[in-house]
Amino acid sequence: MSEFKRAVIFVNGELRRPKAVKASLTPADFLISADGGLRHLTALGLTPHLLVGDLDSADAPTVARLQVAGVSVQRHPREKDATDLELALQAALAQGLRDLLLVAALGGRLDQTLGNLALLSLPELAGCTVLLDDGEEEVRLIRAQAVIHGQAGETLSLLPWQGLAEGVTTEGLRYPLFAETLYPERTRGISNELLAETARVSLKRGQLLCIRRRIFTSNCH
Repeated sequence: MSEFKRAVIFVNGELRRPKAVKASLTPADFLISADGGLRHLTALGLTPHLLVGDLDSADAPTVARLQVAGVSVQRHPREKDATDLELALQAALAQGLRDLLLVAALGGRLDQTLGNLALLSLPELAGCTVLLDDGEEEVRLIRAQAVIHGQAGETLSLLPWQGLAEGVTTEGLRYPLFAETLYPERTRGISNELLAETARVSLKRGQLLCIRRRIFTSNCH
């Protein structure tokens, strides 16, 4: 069994509040760099346990230094059928890790952002806890039910993903839903609000993207 409890995958998107992300890390985290996500690890003074991808976006001297230091590198050909993040997810699952945090998987290229969100629907992730986080916004996919932790006043949006979301029920939100249907072409689930530190969301059929936007009371960057 792995000595690590969670895989934290750094992606090559935007990291809006790096200090907030770094503060959430623990020694039990297995750090993975998905190619160009290495820049975020380097900026935070962190060393990955594993570097995955075709490495076309990673700084070559840094990659060489990490290899000399004994960091494991899984180099893939540039002409491949999966993004670096998908390969990194597969590597995390191969480590036996089912608690996954994807850092800086939002922002930057729109196609990459949409692709990263689509990866949340991978069948092999159905039994995993997966969060996307850029330090300011947190995204998860709800397949059946979830407990959301945050602060009162934070914005919480529920977006039906890849079709209808039926039987949606919420607790702890300013605008509650009671066994209702959310439609992918409608915007009803956007900009709800947490009433306390915990909210609950469940649905009978479909999937929901749940996006929580944090409130910051100090300059945590």
